[in-house]
Amino acid sequence: MKPIGYWLNRTDQALTRAMNGMLAEFGLTRIAWQVLNVLRDTPEATASDVRSALAANADVRTLTAAVDALLADGWATRPAPDRLALTPSGRQRLAGVAARVDAFRALSMTGIPADEYRTAVRVLERMTHNVESATGRGDCSRA
Repeated sequence: MKPIGYWLNRTDQALTRAMNGMLAEFGLTRIAWQVLNVLRDTPEATASDVRSALAANADVRTLTAAVDALLADGWATRPAPDRLALTPSGRQRLAGVAARVDAFRALSMTGIPADEYRTAVRVLERMTHNVESATGRGDCSRA
């Protein structure tokens, strides 16, 4: 059996490749989709809000590039300096993309009962907590 690190990396890479392919028709990437969700859930978010919410998913340069692309493509706007918000068009398009993402999630979960998924997530949270506690990082919210 391969170690958990192998499967974590391979799963993340597979999810990213598949989502990037599926989202390409909308001009999005997986990380841009995640930024859009932060903006949906945090009206007039700051750049810091986006970085904080997605720190475990991407580095600052990648997040900045995703935000810039969303601004350029009309998904998001800056209603005030250092504030980000979905445009009305972005909100409408985001709702349209959500159905495709839901179908992708269903495909990725084929044969995995909800209780097994929850168990896997809880185990990964505990592993992250153990390692972060031992190394002094202690931020388990980004696991």
